[in-house]
Amino acid sequence: MSLQERIYQHFTDSIQTKHDALESLPNSIELAGQAIVQSLLNNGKVLTCGNGGSAGDAQHFSSEMLNRFERERPSLPAIALSTDTSTLTSIANDYSYDEVFSKQIRALGQAGDILLAYTTSGNSKNIVSAISAAHDREMLVIVITGKDGGTIAANDLLQDSDIELRVPSNSTARIQEVHLLITHCLCDLIDFQLFG
Repeated sequence: MSLQERIYQHFTDSIQTKHDALESLPNSIELAGQAIVQSLLNNGKVLTCGNGGSAGDAQHFSSEMLNRFERERPSLPAIALSTDTSTLTSIANDYSYDEVFSKQIRALGQAGDILLAYTTSGNSKNIVSAISAAHDREMLVIVITGKDGGTIAANDLLQDSDIELRVPSNSTARIQEVHLLITHCLCDLIDFQLFG
């Protein structure tokens, strides 16, 4: 396979994964957008988290909320839990990396807030702990996953009111590409519902 054929294959696979996601995810994305809007209207906030590329996705969502997406509007409250290195490293050092998000959620999360968690595999122990902490704080959980949903799906960690947006793919790269699209869909739905 030539280099150009490899590039063509990446584009083709990405398009196919997005098409597959289009068949399965719009209803859940709509529900997630409505849940976030309802939280914001009730003076709630969104706490986001993820690891690696998923941390980047979580931070991307938070920045679009705090600054702006595609229109001028007031800032919206969101906190990316992966950005405070002193907090992350102290929790990881004194306790465990599994608790880097859950300890922050127990301190910052309030009933009616949203946890927006990104994990391509659904197996990240610190995301599993974050979900548990969010439930303890009476927060709604929106988790953006891929593959088979991993530990989160297998162990029924989500409550009936929670929302899973699972990308139908086993490729981490393809899953992350759709995670970005989901993020932009959520930002657009939030802006449209709040600001017309």
